[in-house]
Order: sequence, then structure tokens, then C-alpha cells
Amino acid sequence: MTDKVSIYAFADEAANDVAGQIAAMRKNGLQGLEIRGVDGKNVMSLSDEKAKEIRRSMEESGLRVWSIGSPIGKIKITDPFAPHLDSFRRSLELADLLGASVIRLFSFYIPAGEDPAVYRDEVMERMVKMAEAGKDSGIVLCHENEKGIYGDNADRCFDLLTSVPGIKAVFDPANFVQCGEDTLRAWAMLAPYVYYMHVKDADKNGMVVLPGTGEGNVPAILSSYLKKGGRAMTLEPHLTVFTGLNALEREGDRSGIGVFSSREEAFDTAATELKKIVASLGYR
Repeated sequence: MTDKVSIYAFADEAANDVAGQIAAMRKNGLQGLEIRGVDGKNVMSLSDEKAKEIRRSMEESGLRVWSIGSPIGKIKITDPFAPHLDSFRRSLELADLLGASVIRLFSFYIPAGEDPAVYRDEVMERMVKMAEAGKDSGIVLCHENEKGIYGDNADRCFDLLTSVPGIKAVFDPANFVQCGEDTLRAWAMLAPYVYYMHVKDADKNGMVVLPGTGEGNVPAILSSYLKKGGRAMTLEPHLTVFTGLNALEREGDRSGIGVFSSREEAFDTAATELKKIVASLGYR
């Protein structure tokens, strides 16, 4: 088995435009992009022509679009689903145009203060419909454990992953920390279903910090992930304010803002720390 690891990134945290994102990835020796924002706009707003242009630019630079960091499933469970299912189908089209092999998605925001179990059947029905819509696409659908959605803790993630054929997991340690979840417990439960990692860490107060310096047990989880054959991960620094962040988080959620003098410095430092962790584990 190869000891080569593929590190991708949410490079919209380094630059708005594609050229700047490519420069940041090449500077840090990364393999490609989990595309989320371009020119300050969400990936879902891309035209066919723009998607093709981005793919050409990436490939000419020796990089690839690995995953679509979509906002699919980041609506209220009480919101209408039919238009959102159409958006999901559009994400499949964009994945094909961009050459992406993965789409990141979520399991719907639960009304604050309400028991998620009340909405379980609706969540599962929606997730099944998306899995069925994507089953012949060749795209891997990966659910992220995001704060406030049905699958924001290990038990409900496990419920979803074992109930919906065709859905795998992207494991985000920081999000679990921010939900009060023991990340080692979550990893032990979910590891068999994890397709790739989002590398993001958080301290005991929920503030996002450099990988390996928080409560997420990032080095230990990455070690286990790599030992079981995992080789793909996406760097998500979240260490400074970047265009579009306010649209990605609900009011009151906290990222690691104001730590670095620039978004470029934050991105570069996070990439360096992640590569140090990977190297310390005997991989490259």
C-alpha cells in the first residue's frame, strides 16, 4: 500500500478567485480542491461554461477538483424538499463537469430546542431520495457531521450511515468538538463508514485552531485513518475571516477568526501543520 497521502483543500479560504486558489495549493504542495466558493459565490451558482473553465485551469496546473463542498442538506428539515432535490441533481451535473469524484452533503437543520428523533423519518426519506438520485452517477456521496443538523453527533451519524445505502461519511473532528462529542468515541463508531477526512480542529471553547492543537484528537484519528488505508483528506483551516464564511455558518457559530494577519498566512500555516502531522505518522 502506498504511503502517499492526497491533501486537498477548501482553497476559498486562501483566495476568492480560481487563480489565487491554485497559487495557494501549489505553494503548499497540495493535490487539489474541494470546491466550495469561487469569486465570492457558492459552487452551486457555477454555469456549465465556468465549471469547464475551472477544470481546465486546475488540470493545466497539475491539480484536480477532488470534491464538491456543496451546501446540499443545509436547509431546515421543515423547508420544502423538491426544489432542494433539483439542486442536488445540479450538483451531480457540476461534479461531472468539474471532474469531481465526491459530493459533500448534510442531513438538514433541526429546529432549535426540538428533539431530532421527531424528524428522523423525514431526514431518512430525504437522504434516501438523494442517494437514489445519485446511485448511477459514479459520484461518492459523503455526509458531514455539521453542527445543528440531524447527523451532528456520532449516534445519529451512525443511524444515518447504517440506514441509507449509498451514503458514506466525511469525518470532521472540529464539528464534533463543537457539539460536545468525544471524537475518539465518534471515530471508533464511524470509522468503517468514513470515506475521507476534513482536517479541522477546535479547542474546548469551540474555537477552531491549528490542526493537532485542539481537542479533536486529530493526530490519533489521522493515524488510525491512514493505517486502515485512508489516503484522502481536505484541509479546512477556518482560522480567519474569508468571503462567504458568514453564509456557511449559522448565527452564533464560531470559527477561529482574527488569529492571523491574513487569510493567506492562515491557510499556509494550517497546511504546514497538517503536513507535519502526516509526516510524523510516516506518510508523505
